[in-house]
Amino acid sequence: MSFTAVDHGMMARALRLAERGLWTTSPNPRVGCVLLRAGEVVGEGWHEKAGEPHAEVHALRAAGEKAKGATAYVTLEPCSHHGRTPPCAEALIAAGVSRVVAAMTDPNPLVSGKGLALLQAAGIETASGLLESEARELNIGFVSRMTRGRPWLRLKVAASLDGKTALNNGVSQWITGPDARRDGHAWRARACAILTGIGTVRDDDPQLSVRDVATIRQPQRVVVDSKFETPLGAKILQGGPVLIAGAVANAERIAALRSAGAEVLILPNPSGKVDLQALLEMLAQRGINEVHAEAGFKLNGSLLRENLVDELLLYLAPCLIGHEASGLFNLPALTTLDDKRCLQIRDLRQVGADIRLIARFR
Repeated sequence: MSFTAVDHGMMARALRLAERGLWTTSPNPRVGCVLLRAGEVVGEGWHEKAGEPHAEVHALRAAGEKAKGATAYVTLEPCSHHGRTPPCAEALIAAGVSRVVAAMTDPNPLVSGKGLALLQAAGIETASGLLESEARELNIGFVSRMTRGRPWLRLKVAASLDGKTALNNGVSQWITGPDARRDGHAWRARACAILTGIGTVRDDDPQLSVRDVATIRQPQRVVVDSKFETPLGAKILQGGPVLIAGAVANAERIAALRSAGAEVLILPNPSGKVDLQALLEMLAQRGINEVHAEAGFKLNGSLLRENLVDELLLYLAPCLIGHEASGLFNLPALTTLDDKRCLQIRDLRQVGADIRLIARFR
């Protein structure tokens, strides 16, 4: 399928619209739509929030009668099923559009291709695959949940140039500067859940909420706490829903944490620790697309050892702390460099005084 320069420009515009829902659409994907007729954009829209109209509906409402005979550029295949809103494919058919171009098909194997097939059966010309990689990146967590049954996990770490995240006494605030911390909050805001461990809760007493950027939605906060040792006065138990995943049936502690407002789950693995794979699968079942992990070197290491980290978000501060401070990951010693974990750097830039690196495992 060949696409014109106009097709590329319109889909790029639709993707920019979809990005406006970056922090708000969860658990739904971020989707944008542009309607073009006779060289004129007659309507456009984006999905803003779950339960509210989809991008296509906003665009069709803006276009009115001008939608008839138009080409619709949509960043994700129009839905063909009844959810909280009617099928967008049917709305496009009813509006009389002549052509629909989708950046990608729906990653849900149960519905993939059915929206386009419905349009084709109505005599509408369809095409897909235009700027597909960009569309997938925008909804990388949704794609992960639909195809792997678990969220996309982004592990955020702030360290000194010598790779240290905290002093031996646990002090870690603040290694990086305010610009890097603000940038980190923007990444928190796009996630559906923020994951941490009991060590971080004890040492830092974090809120793990989005504060440094404006947002209308706070992510679900999740604590990995095998023995249910989270202090009842911890800040993370205040100001919103908190899920604590443990591994022991300590009825007294569980009752106390539930009284403090936490939801408690027991997910043991054979070693008596929290089954992290099962935890992520459970979060996916709850509609969690992206998990933003901010933890200590022990949980960081566990997530890496179990191959559950999809992306590293690493901030490096221009300072040195010393070899006896805490490192980034609790990983076993290697006997050969052939066993090293290799990454692909996808983005490298300066944020304030610090360096931000985004990398994925090869």
